[in-house]
Amino acid sequence: MQKNCICVIGCGNPLMGNDGAGIAVMHLLDGRYPGVDTVDGGTGGFGLIPLMEGYEKVLIVDAMTGVGDRIGEVVVFEAPPSTKVPVCALHDIGVGEVVTIARELGYVGEVVTVGIEVGEIQAFSREMDPAVEEGVRVAGREVVRILRRWSDKACGAPMDA
Repeated sequence: MQKNCICVIGCGNPLMGNDGAGIAVMHLLDGRYPGVDTVDGGTGGFGLIPLMEGYEKVLIVDAMTGVGDRIGEVVVFEAPPSTKVPVCALHDIGVGEVVTIARELGYVGEVVTVGIEVGEIQAFSREMDPAVEEGVRVAGREVVRILRRWSDKACGAPMDA
C-alpha cells in the first residue's frame, strides 16, 4: 500500500546469486527513510508497472548485464535504459521498456534506474560475487544521493540523513 510519493523498487532474485543485487540495495534502505516506500519488485518486467502507479518519483535498482565495464560497476540512467541494454533472462521485458510504458500510461512521474553490472548470473545460489557486493554498497550511496535531491522537491518535506 502506497504511503509516500517517493518509492524505491528493488528488482532481482536473491536465489540467483548476483541477480539479487537490486533487492539487496532495497533492503539497505528499507525503513531508514520515513518519506520513502521500499518495494520488492521481484524479477521485474510488466509487474513493475502497477508498483509505480501513483508515485511522483520512482527509483528502480536492478542487476544488469552489459551496462558496465566491470562487475560491480554502478550505472545511473536518468532516462529509461536503452532497449539495447541486454535483458536479464528472468525479465519478460527490460526495465527501459517498462519505464517507457508506465510513463506513457501516466502511472508515474520521474523515474531513475540504477543498474549494477553483475556479469554472470548463477542459478540457485545465494552467494554474490564480492565485486557485486561492493556494487550494492555503491548503489545504495547513489540511491541516497538521488533521494536527497528529490526530497527537497517532492512531498514538501526534506528527507533526514
